[in-house]
Amino acid sequence: MRWGTAAVVAAAAAGTGAAAFLLLGRRVSDRVVRPGSAQVVFAPAPVEVHDLGPGRVVLTATPDTLRRGHYALEWGEDGHAVVGEVLGSGGGRVTRRLERADGGTLAVGTEVRVTPRVLLGDPRTALGLDYADVAVASDLGNLPAWRTAGIRGTWVVLVHGPGTGREQALPVLPLLHALRLPTLTVSYRGDADAPPSPDGLGHFGETEWEDVDVAVRYALAQGAGQVVLYGWSVGATVALHTAARSTWRDRIAGLVLDSPVLDWSETVRRGTTRTWSSPALGELGTLAARGRTGVDLADFTRIASGADLPSPALLLHSPDDPVAPWSAAQRLADGRDDLVSLHPVPRAEHAALWNADPDGYTEALRRFLTPLL
Repeated sequence: MRWGTAAVVAAAAAGTGAAAFLLLGRRVSDRVVRPGSAQVVFAPAPVEVHDLGPGRVVLTATPDTLRRGHYALEWGEDGHAVVGEVLGSGGGRVTRRLERADGGTLAVGTEVRVTPRVLLGDPRTALGLDYADVAVASDLGNLPAWRTAGIRGTWVVLVHGPGTGREQALPVLPLLHALRLPTLTVSYRGDADAPPSPDGLGHFGETEWEDVDVAVRYALAQGAGQVVLYGWSVGATVALHTAARSTWRDRIAGLVLDSPVLDWSETVRRGTTRTWSSPALGELGTLAARGRTGVDLADFTRIASGADLPSPALLLHSPDDPVAPWSAAQRLADGRDDLVSLHPVPRAEHAALWNADPDGYTEALRRFLTPLL
């Protein structure tokens, strides 16, 4: 623990009593240990629509609305629109290209949130790609997954991050389809459509990897010769755990790691601090999260260092990531420069790298995957 806040936390414990202190720690840590809560912790503040015109929308200027790339505007229960490039800014407002409005009614005065979810639905409704809904059997129950066909012997197993769902994989499916790679986009414990974890908590890959491992087993049983693991955020961390621990790790041809969480303590600290706007409570939440999840920091750090990497990895990360520190990505890339290729995406939000630079992201992915086919 950092000395600057250790005294504050100790004082809080002394002043509130042990029981109240533990209750406070539990409350502070809830947002980072309960599946689905990360979406709430890191959700951007709503912004107002100030003007609308043919092919354009004027929004309150914020770091999110000024960010380069393609993003969704979401509001209400079903409001959804997609914006593209920034056309101009000034006076506290920004004008962006309005690419489409496909849900709800976007009007002047509407408060919207900027999110990465430019594609909604499933591979068929969002992209026109044929797919099958399949169930992967695990010890906890059936795990729903999307399966798309391809002629290659290499399958790609895609693992979304916390607070999202399988839709997170939709933007990269067209490239994988063009490369004729079969794909399996999986669910895992704690997802809304999957069995809960036994204790109702997320474990940052330490238990979730077992669900991805059975997905790998499913792919191999269906004829895959080898697999590529592809994950976002904690989903990328889950992929790293799977690559380190799987019975079939010798069949893992490569990994794609988008914004992986590699520094557990700092990411949890950032999440709890952001939720409660207090460094002291952030430290308390970090301590509580470790106690509740039982995360093995030494084991987590070893896996995050790439010590157990069985094959090449493409590491995509933003130097400006507010969730997963860039420094940890650099350490992984520097420490395993024999296997890890680092592709930086500046000025991108956590796990929204494709949104910031779709063409550059897709080309980096194509170059990495082509030798593995």
